[in-house]
Amino acid sequence: MKGRPVTPRSALPHAVVPRRAFPHSVIPRSAATRDPGLDSAAQSLPVTGSLASLGMTGTNEPGMTAKSVLGMTAWVALILAFAAAALPAQSMAPPPGGMVRANETPGSLEGIGIDQRLDESLPLALPFRDEAGRAVTLGDYFGKRPVVLALVYYNCPMLCTQVLNGLVASLNVMSLEAGKDFDVVAVSFDPRETPAMAAAKKEAYLSRYKHPAAAQGWHFLTGDAASVAALTKAAGFRYRYDEELEQFAHASAIVVATPQGRLARYFYGIEYAPRDLRLGLVEASAGRIGTPVDSILLYCFHYDPASGKYGPVVVNMVRLAGLATVVLIAAAIVMMSRRRARALRVIHEASVSASGSPR
Repeated sequence: MKGRPVTPRSALPHAVVPRRAFPHSVIPRSAATRDPGLDSAAQSLPVTGSLASLGMTGTNEPGMTAKSVLGMTAWVALILAFAAAALPAQSMAPPPGGMVRANETPGSLEGIGIDQRLDESLPLALPFRDEAGRAVTLGDYFGKRPVVLALVYYNCPMLCTQVLNGLVASLNVMSLEAGKDFDVVAVSFDPRETPAMAAAKKEAYLSRYKHPAAAQGWHFLTGDAASVAALTKAAGFRYRYDEELEQFAHASAIVVATPQGRLARYFYGIEYAPRDLRLGLVEASAGRIGTPVDSILLYCFHYDPASGKYGPVVVNMVRLAGLATVVLIAAAIVMMSRRRARALRVIHEASVSASGSPR
């Protein structure tokens, strides 16, 4: 049969192999869907042919060329460079309205805090009213025992309740008892609160602190603005009323005072370690309450005003350990001497009985 000579397919240039001869799906197929015929065709396809099927050989066939890929990569790199350069400038920009930086104090909390006024005296003559509405002075709760002073307000939606919860949790663990070894005085710094609010708060916490003398040892007071201002200033308690939120912004702490009304220890936060509170009360009482064990602990642990906690004194602990070692060695020597003397006495008695006459 005559006609145009047919060129063998293997002699054709790779670039002109019809694109449809190779499936446009160049993504590897799973073994379950793979066509053996297509696999053999793909394996026999030279590299240039594969590039041609993707349109990356510089031909006019449609597809993404190598030049376009390089151009897109350059654009992405340029965009990332601009974004990286803009980040430091963005971090220096002022925060949106109503927000503050992490290292800044919000305006509503400026001036809020607690200043330790250790060894200063409380104004014991200040007038208040107790939970029954009786007129009292702050000094009515001093003179006999150390006092735990809690400055709170009874209508506080959160923090003050947590302070009293932490206090009663610590008191329940201690063997010292309110009304017997010390007193607790809670004073509201909101002059609008009433003795009825104080009575309700006392009832709530006495139900959780069940000790015989608790009713006579835990007191809830209210007072006018002048008395409240004088007491909080003397204790170093700084707070402020937020008109917008209709709440007080304040810090949280309890204070231990001596029977004479001098400020002895501050414990911060809403949880108070029973050991620290006990040691603070023992120190404030000048040793009139507590046990010899407390005296040993106070020798090894000292109050740190910065943290509001008791921390170990390494030098004193080493001294105490050395003293205990000397005592143990001396006791061991005495015991060994007694045993030796007893053994010698037994040997002497045995020898006497064997000879029939004393030597």
